[in-house]
Amino acid sequence: MKKLFLSILTIAFTIAGAAGLKAQTVEEIIQKHYDAIGGVDNWKKINSIKMVASSNSGGVEVPITMTLLQAKGFKVEYTFNGMTGYTIMTDKAGWNYSPFGGQTKPEAIPEEAIKEAQDALDIQGPLFDYKTKGHKVTYLGKDDVEGTECYKLKVVFPSGKEETIFIDTKTFYHIKSTTKSKANGKETEVSSAFSNFQKLPEGITYPMTMENGGNPLTIKTIEINKGIDENYFKLPEVKEPETKK
Repeated sequence: MKKLFLSILTIAFTIAGAAGLKAQTVEEIIQKHYDAIGGVDNWKKINSIKMVASSNSGGVEVPITMTLLQAKGFKVEYTFNGMTGYTIMTDKAGWNYSPFGGQTKPEAIPEEAIKEAQDALDIQGPLFDYKTKGHKVTYLGKDDVEGTECYKLKVVFPSGKEETIFIDTKTFYHIKSTTKSKANGKETEVSSAFSNFQKLPEGITYPMTMENGGNPLTIKTIEINKGIDENYFKLPEVKEPETKK
């Protein structure tokens, strides 16, 4: 479950540019994609996002809160069986706390994983100033995603992580991502799907349903630019259980 929540926030709605004729094709796709989801200007205005959502684990609804502050941090909190766990990631550090399996205190996220997850702190995604950020892209032509024709673009981040993004050729929505990364010498691949796109009062369009490995997550509410403080992403104090005398 923890892997699912991390992968949700590490997915960006962006692609970068390439050279020659393919670069022009990518630029056109980028422009049409952002036009479809509210426009570049509206996305530039967003500094924080807070989402209240729910998922399902073994028939039990799991409440989830996801908070992201541009370039500063993200936090995912989830409650199960009366216990609340979380994942916190900042530009410098990160922690996981999952009391469901008996964990009694937060564990630091390895430095390698923190570096690979830094793109998750970019609300606008690597498309904005992508050349400055050092992202590279390859246009891979068109592909089919469960009957939907998509443009297929491969993004390589400075960390070495790779993400393949599928853009619907008709709506220009980002409907699927496949991310490859390495940890402890092993390569992992995570695929995520996005649907139920809705336009928010701020003018942007956002997917209200996300799915990873057969685990759908439904977003119930979204708050934009509501004054999230950087201190929100500090490591919380975990109180030890009281011992009965």
